[in-house]
Amino acid sequence: MRKITRITTQKKRKDRYNIYLSEGQTEVYGFSVDEAILVEFQLRKGLELDDSLIETLIEKDTIQKSYSLAINYLSYRMRTKKEMNDYLVKKEVEPDHIDIIIERLIKEKLLDDKLFAEMFVRTRMNTSYKGPLLIKKELMDKGVASLIASHAVEEYPYEVQYEKISKLIEKKLQKSNKDSFQKQIQKIQANILQKGFNQAIITDVLSEMKEEKNEDMEWEAVVYQGDKLLRKHARKHEGYMLKNKLKEGLYRKGFTMELINRYLDEFVEGTE
Repeated sequence: MRKITRITTQKKRKDRYNIYLSEGQTEVYGFSVDEAILVEFQLRKGLELDDSLIETLIEKDTIQKSYSLAINYLSYRMRTKKEMNDYLVKKEVEPDHIDIIIERLIKEKLLDDKLFAEMFVRTRMNTSYKGPLLIKKELMDKGVASLIASHAVEEYPYEVQYEKISKLIEKKLQKSNKDSFQKQIQKIQANILQKGFNQAIITDVLSEMKEEKNEDMEWEAVVYQGDKLLRKHARKHEGYMLKNKLKEGLYRKGFTMELINRYLDEFVEGTE
């Protein structure tokens, strides 16, 4: 058995204490502990400690240090259980200690994957143009269970998704583009799918957008694309064959037969 002969506050860490122990007729430095350990075990001058208790105190303090690391990691933003586990592994915390720390954080409601998922969806919904499918994937990448992630993205309202998709389409269509409206819509649709929106709601938005097609811009596009095809095929073909080549090429680019025939009548010479 050894007695505590002195307890001093560390100079750089006022929440940590150095414990000095008796060793025969002399005094030696024993170990240091966090304030929480000091209070929990009521450490004081004159208290006798056996080797087993000293080992327990040192282990408890080691866990407390790691717990403090976890609290600091949480101070920047909420974390998932997986993120916390990965962080503590990176900090070389003992596996058994990691389990203890994570269990304590859950009990103290400082780790809550369900709450994390709900807040994550809300933030993404308010600050980005990411759809629910992509957000769900992000949650699962952070270690959130699939079922929890699915329930969280259900809080992403249809009307909010509709509005975001509409703005994305309008923004893309406003850019100068020489493709047909149909071709532009195909590219935009692929882009929106990559952002994690569901095909059904994209279709709902596009069905309304198609009614607002700018006919003047569509005519400019068919003239631009038609002239390109004309320069390409006029070297080898003329008359009926040339018109067929142009008609085929413009149709593949998404233009209506009405516009294609108008272009052929106005810009391409030759008989049927």
